Amino acid sequence: MTTHKNFIPALLIWLIMGVVATASAQSSEPAVTLDQAVLKVQQDTGGRILSAEPHRVDRKLKYFIKVLTPDGHVQKLVVSSEASKNPASNQSTKNPPAKRAGSKEKH
Repeated sequence: MTTHKNFIPALLIWLIMGVVATASAQSSEPAVTLDQAVLKVQQDTGGRILSAEPHRVDRKLKYFIKVLTPDGHVQKLVVSSEASKNPASNQSTKNPPAKRAGSKEKH
């Protein structure tokens, strides 16, 4: 009977360690990769990607993407690597519009 008494606590410890290991492994991998973010921005804007860089902001991974829109304007977008932070309709967050109309970059 000693085997059964030791088996249940050992099983519980093993299960808890597995849950913790799974949770930590999931948090280290971004839900959205840089390639996925670039593709999403390109599809949403119809523009050409000029640059895309990952940055850590407040311990979270964000992608800063610069895109040349079809009308010739450069937009700087920020996309979170966390799936829950990216609404389906508008995954990227645009920078606020310029205060002066002449301050937009035109190419």
